[in-house]
Amino acid sequence: MNRLLNLFLLMTLILLFSCQKSDKTNNKKLKSKQKNQTKIESQIIKDSLGRKVSIPLKIKRIACLYSFTGHVVTMLGQGDKIVACISGLKRDKVLLKICPAIKKAVVPKVNGALNIEELVKAKPDIVFVRESMFRNQAEKELFDKFNLPLIVIEYSSIKEQQQAIKIIGEAIGANERARTFNKYYEECLLKTATITNKIPLNKRVKVYHSVNEPFKTDSAGTLQADWLNLAGAINVSTAQKSKKEHNDLFVNIEQILLWNPEVIITNESRAKDFILKDTQWANIKAVKNKKVYQMPNGISRWGHPGSLETPLALLWTLKTLYPEYSQKINLKRETLIFYKKFFNFSLSNQMLDKILQGKGMRTRKGKKIK
Repeated sequence: MNRLLNLFLLMTLILLFSCQKSDKTNNKKLKSKQKNQTKIESQIIKDSLGRKVSIPLKIKRIACLYSFTGHVVTMLGQGDKIVACISGLKRDKVLLKICPAIKKAVVPKVNGALNIEELVKAKPDIVFVRESMFRNQAEKELFDKFNLPLIVIEYSSIKEQQQAIKIIGEAIGANERARTFNKYYEECLLKTATITNKIPLNKRVKVYHSVNEPFKTDSAGTLQADWLNLAGAINVSTAQKSKKEHNDLFVNIEQILLWNPEVIITNESRAKDFILKDTQWANIKAVKNKKVYQMPNGISRWGHPGSLETPLALLWTLKTLYPEYSQKINLKRETLIFYKKFFNFSLSNQMLDKILQGKGMRTRKGKKIK
């Protein structure tokens, strides 16, 4: 009996050992399989800072904490995936008509402060931010704490803006649409260069560009300095060293009087109204000759540093500054084609006129979004 009992115990131990070994082998196989699946389901994206970021291969939920990225995501046909954005994105009236889903997106950044809890609740697969937000140490620590995949989007020239569009396209799986847009962008650049090459240097126009407010303008090495130069303008502010605040360039009326620009262009109707009514501006050549122009406003304010419509801003500037050289440009036709081709949105004649006038196309801060 003792021998039989010992034999039984031995067989039991052998069986248990075999089962444990089998379980370990199966677990290793399962982990290996899961690891391989993870590799297949993720991809590495290089952002505007050259950072390599691992993100899901299939993006279903997007956070746009930089308005430009929301415009691009919508242009690339995935605006309905935006689950979080900054409030400015909700103020663009045409954008909301094209993509009503943006109205429902949470706003995790209010009065300059990041509400990380709201952002995390939105469960984004990817978060687009500007470099300034990424460099903010307090906010960076919050992003890291919750392991949110950040893609930094930044640019200061036309080429860099095209690259930013390419990066966003790669990140959300819309490479072909991004290439199509950049191809159109290149066509507009070529069209612009063909015209400006015919304009003699002594006929180039001195321009002051008001960005959002009367005394805020372009500094050298910015996107708006780039497109104004390509459009043949002599940008009076780009060689000027003036007071900078929050990376913006501010000047005073004395400096603008010294520049005495022949043309003033603004991207905010209230800025234009102020310039025309304030007596300090009355003796400036552009004001005296009634050459103060409001830039159009569609998905965004054309020519704005964060505007997707830079190609249209180029064509508008040519038509405005040099009508005798740009007679072949049909701006209304170009605008209709642009929104239909890239946003699948047909503009009514009434809306087209409003866009080109640049008035009433953005909800003012503090007002309820309809």
